[in-house]
Amino acid sequence: MSKLTHLQPARVFHYFEEICGIPHGSGDTARISDYCVAFAKAHNLTYHQDTLGNVIIKKSATAGYEDHPAVILQGHIDMVCEKAPDSPIDFTTDGLDVDTDGEFVFAHGTTLGGDNGIAVAMAFAILESTDLPHPPLEVLLTVDEETGMYGAEGFDPSYLEGKMLINIDSEEEGVLTVSCAGGARAELTLPLTYVPNTAPCWQVEVGGLQGGHSGIEIDKGRLNANVVMAQFLRTIDCRLVTIGGGQKDNAIPVSSVAVIACDTDPTAAAVAFAAAHRVDGDPDLTVSVAPATSAAAMTAETTAAVLTLLTTVPNGVQAMSTDIEGLVQTSLNLGILTTEGDTLRASFAVRSSVGAEKAALLEKLATLAPCTTYGHYPAWEYRKDSRLRDTMCAVWERTTGTPPTVAAIHAGLECGLFCEKIPGLDAVSIGPDMWDVHTCRERLSVSSTARVYAYLCDVLKEL
Repeated sequence: MSKLTHLQPARVFHYFEEICGIPHGSGDTARISDYCVAFAKAHNLTYHQDTLGNVIIKKSATAGYEDHPAVILQGHIDMVCEKAPDSPIDFTTDGLDVDTDGEFVFAHGTTLGGDNGIAVAMAFAILESTDLPHPPLEVLLTVDEETGMYGAEGFDPSYLEGKMLINIDSEEEGVLTVSCAGGARAELTLPLTYVPNTAPCWQVEVGGLQGGHSGIEIDKGRLNANVVMAQFLRTIDCRLVTIGGGQKDNAIPVSSVAVIACDTDPTAAAVAFAAAHRVDGDPDLTVSVAPATSAAAMTAETTAAVLTLLTTVPNGVQAMSTDIEGLVQTSLNLGILTTEGDTLRASFAVRSSVGAEKAALLEKLATLAPCTTYGHYPAWEYRKDSRLRDTMCAVWERTTGTPPTVAAIHAGLECGLFCEKIPGLDAVSIGPDMWDVHTCRERLSVSSTARVYAYLCDVLKEL
């Protein structure tokens, strides 16, 4: 039964709900890519689907706009898949349990994927419209943005003619994003040595944390569960059996679990540590302990090496911009920590709007442990002269009576790759209000979606 049919704009939420019903986590985008192709076929639109699963859909200009330059509408079709421990959702087979309270759209127990399903929904509503004036349209839908922008990196720009691109992957109404940080993924590895164990074992869990997007919320004073776990374990005499937490390197981990061998019950120490380390950004930190068993544990030397690495490796904000007040310039996030057999793996999302600082941070990680880097993407530099930005600012001010905010962000956007591939590309990123993306608390504003969709339609009339 449809939950969103009564919301406006009706066709936007119709398509958004359809998208929520299709599994489309990063790396699992074949079905959502084929859904986009099926849409193009059903509406007799020209399309191209590449081997990665990226889809380009084209629509001719409406009467009177035939000689206007083409405009690219762009979003990504993958989502971050995070869920609560008690959620029954299997992201590989199940759609989301999407719902609304009239003010917000959300998914029960999981991320919503408003980042970036709402871009696809808006684009499809525009493509199917018969009464909206617009120039030639090219809708570019990319795969695997959340894990390294691999779709944007691999797509062939020769299928596009447009030199103006509206990216619909931002999360604050009234903000025109015109620049963003570049980034990369980094994975540190450490060898693990185990020996037989006869000491009592305990499972320690760090929880109660807010988490959030590792770019947008990295400066909000939120705790990283993996770092907190290592900090706590260094305060007690123990040997590690396993340690791990986090599901995505671009999401601040909300929980971390370790099994340790320890002669004394660490419960009291855990409770005291949690009470002493709660912060304004994460006031609900908990550290809980339960009995466990293991016939093997890491050596004392291996345990020390692991905990030293995890408590000395840089994490969080590393530098703030000196040009733009309040903008994070360089950061990293220890998003995924695992023990797999005899190897510890620690995965980071590294971001910086300064290429030299990104390179230096990656070099620093490599001095701490063997390091593999991948998923590099460039910063999106500010364009001094921009017809698209000027037009979008003018339309916003005319319709709202106030100027929009023109901003740079610390999160990564695909626009940097597009500008690198398409010389002279003029790009702006917009989006409706969303909160707590990449977490189970993700929610999308219904009223903001309506206003931003109307604004996008007005912009197309002016281009």
